[in-house]
Amino acid sequence: MRSNLKLIINNQYNKKEEKQFFEKDELKIILDLYAKMVSEGSWKDYGLNISSKQVSFSVFRNTTENALYKICKNFKPKNKNLRYLITDTNGKILKNSFALKSLLTNNNWKKLQK
Repeated sequence: MRSNLKLIINNQYNKKEEKQFFEKDELKIILDLYAKMVSEGSWKDYGLNISSKQVSFSVFRNTTENALYKICKNFKPKNKNLRYLITDTNGKILKNSFALKSLLTNNNWKKLQK
């Protein structure tokens, strides 16, 4: 008996180009900010949440509390300015942008919640 099966590895024609996580440079920007805020004593812990629509990086003042902020990346935003978001504990959008670096630089994180 002869089989007509073929093994195809890394088929470039069938690849989906959906990125379902933060890319390396995006994660570096977020972790650099996180390290800065930890050294200042403002943030103590973080968590990652991944869904089919977005990935979020949550920051905490204490591990037992709710997240202070969530830095979110939407995979298929309805508006290009909703690609990256900063939300509060309740999901209210505090700031949004099409570029992660511009979203996270020059923020007064304590005033952002007000």
